[in-house]
Amino acid sequence: MDRLSNTVRPYAWGSTTAIPALLGIAPTGEPQAEMWMGAHPGAPSRITRTTASGEIELALVDAIDADPEGELGAPTVARFGPRLPFLLKLLAAGAPLSVQVHPDLDQAREGYADEEARGVPVDAPHRTYKDANHKPELICALTPFAGLCGFRPPAEAADAMEALGVDSLKPYVDLLRAHPEEAALREVLTAILGANPAEMAETVTEAAAAAERLGGAHAPYARIAHHFPGDPGVLAAMLLNYVQLQPGEALFLGAGVPHAYLDGLGVEIMANSDNVLRCGLTPKHIDVPELLRIVRFEATEPGVLRPEASPSGEELYETPVDEFALSRYTLASGAAPTALTAPTPQILLCTAGTVTVGELALGPGESAYVPAGERVEATGPGTLFRATVAA
Repeated sequence: MDRLSNTVRPYAWGSTTAIPALLGIAPTGEPQAEMWMGAHPGAPSRITRTTASGEIELALVDAIDADPEGELGAPTVARFGPRLPFLLKLLAAGAPLSVQVHPDLDQAREGYADEEARGVPVDAPHRTYKDANHKPELICALTPFAGLCGFRPPAEAADAMEALGVDSLKPYVDLLRAHPEEAALREVLTAILGANPAEMAETVTEAAAAAERLGGAHAPYARIAHHFPGDPGVLAAMLLNYVQLQPGEALFLGAGVPHAYLDGLGVEIMANSDNVLRCGLTPKHIDVPELLRIVRFEATEPGVLRPEASPSGEELYETPVDEFALSRYTLASGAAPTALTAPTPQILLCTAGTVTVGELALGPGESAYVPAGERVEATGPGTLFRATVAA
């Protein structure tokens, strides 16, 4: 078992205070958006190992590369190859992230192969597929957490747009009311992303001013527009369900579901991939034809998840994916140790109190990596999230 030293990513949308407050350190004034825990090559966690020549510090990805089966277990390597199949994060949104969609596994493989065959550099700004993997993800709120998730019924989106009283929105309102659900959502999103930029900026500005006047259910869109003035993604956001999670509640984002995180601190887990297609609230490249190919144009309920308790005290967030499983333990002071030994690799993250895992004492925001099969027990008092591979 290894204590993890993790990188915090300073993306512009990050909160300046949420992660420092959890860690109990002074904020720097700079945004601190995501703390990555895992073996992603972009920002792998670091560990210290004892060798014959003494203690050495190395990246977790290098430790796994040196002994995949020893670190991950033979079943995990057989299923996913010699790499940790998930990435765990603390995510702190102080401003809206881009509205985005992730491909399914077949779409990712096809898209990656196509761009490789065409010689598009992996680091090119117009590159869509960074790898050949899908990217299902789960966000669990540690504080009240706001986001957008999935299309709402077209009639509801039409009502919201019509209430703004903006003449240039009328064609979208008419489309949303005149077509079957899938066609309505597809045509309106296509029209929004393909509109003349200057005309769209004017429409969004008028819509934002109206949303601010109306307040109530329109207030989130006024706040989004404040961060992204004139961005067509503001209108794309109005097509989606607005969701407010309470601490302990979670959202699962599967392939093809448009979503965006708006505000709050949470624990996020995902398949180890960088494949993101954006559809607004960003200055980055938007691949409209590919986006329209992978989006699922259907109205869906947001599907807020609450953990399922078990006799062992584990509270599991059920998801339909194999790459990861996330669960939570609330460990009482003086209770018997909780056994966490598993045949799969684990990352353990403390979010409250002090949790002792083996010989490591973890405070809020601190984490440990446990190789497959290593015996480990935890005691509290505190809250511990457990990330591993689904059984």
